[in-house]
Amino acid sequence: MYLRTQPRISRGRATSTIGVRELARNASAIISGIEETKEPALITRRGRPVAYVLPVDSEQFEDFVLAHAPTFVEGMARADAELAAGKTVSLDGARQLLGEDAP
Repeated sequence: MYLRTQPRISRGRATSTIGVRELARNASAIISGIEETKEPALITRRGRPVAYVLPVDSEQFEDFVLAHAPTFVEGMARADAELAAGKTVSLDGARQLLGEDAP
């Protein structure tokens, strides 16, 4: 594994530090290491931090994508505004509007 541990602390744990050149040469092995250890890594260029790589949990990733998708965020903002303004319909009311029978 190509991860180098430096004395940087993240949530009480040491954070792996990887130079950008090392990342370019060994990207697959580095990503595999991050995936296996479930530990983040700090990417540096000439000793200065430039990126932070985090392992991804599929459920958390889906939540992150949805929370940052412009269409989803706009829709949620509209829904929140309609809810605050009292422009909502009950489930039974929605079924009536759609012409469906209630269970």
